[in-house]
Amino acid sequence: MTESQPIEATLLGKRTEYPKQYAPEILVAVPRRLNREIYSIDDNNLPFVGADAWHAYELSWLNHRGVPSTGVLKIVYPCNSECIVESKSLKLYLNSFNMHRTQPSEDNGYKEISETIAQDLSKVMGKEVSVHIHSNTAYNNADNPFSEYQLLEDMPECQDIEANIYTEDPSILSADTRIALDGNKSKYNFASHLLRSNCKITHQPDWGSIFISFTPNAEGLIPSPQALLKYIISLRGENHFHEEICEMVYVRLQRIFKPADLAVTCIYTRRGGIDICPSRASSPALLPEQLLRSETIIQKLARQ
Repeated sequence: MTESQPIEATLLGKRTEYPKQYAPEILVAVPRRLNREIYSIDDNNLPFVGADAWHAYELSWLNHRGVPSTGVLKIVYPCNSECIVESKSLKLYLNSFNMHRTQPSEDNGYKEISETIAQDLSKVMGKEVSVHIHSNTAYNNADNPFSEYQLLEDMPECQDIEANIYTEDPSILSADTRIALDGNKSKYNFASHLLRSNCKITHQPDWGSIFISFTPNAEGLIPSPQALLKYIISLRGENHFHEEICEMVYVRLQRIFKPADLAVTCIYTRRGGIDICPSRASSPALLPEQLLRSETIIQKLARQ
């Protein structure tokens, strides 16, 4: 592909017919390094750990009797995979199962379809992918991993902020910092439902929520709530994939404030029947475990 026709544009923004039969060849792999190079993120020495969790709400196939089965597909793969899968190609691939008839089985094909998808995606991404198909009533109402986060837009100090920058500008973060003076509080959990960015290729809006867990270093510097909220608002005009937004926010905070611990998770609203939820952290213990396990589906958050 040329620079004017990137890999991501293979299907995005183009009219494409849905496959009439199982079509693994339609999957498009996008190397992660393409999005990381502009932020000087070294694939061989990542400054974070993490994973991407995808929920696909439009999966269906035919059992051996020709009767449709359906479920919510959860896909989880690590942030050190060589590639991600382009979202429209994944949507088309999953819809290629619509008229696919599985072999006779007691579970109506759930295991067969799960294993097929896991094998196909692992091949495309260059890393083992964990998948699980949940029945439509399988939400386990696990505790919301973000229930203790403060919503920035509801904080008193953020009520009167003025925002006029809508392209990502890290100087917003460093322009207004404060010392962590609360001696009883070593970790700060901030959230916002004002996250909006745009598809890298089609420029269609992507809406979501962002959750940031921040433990200051010995100097105690953290971004003020006002600066953090204005920075999140500045992403409104950016054209990037969800994973890139999450990693961009992480590296900006990490490089400016050098926190002792840091975690950033983005929960995007579904589009095309799929939502994408990347999470990056300075250590595995900070990652939202329930979100990043394919076997569990937490109760949907407000922006899902």
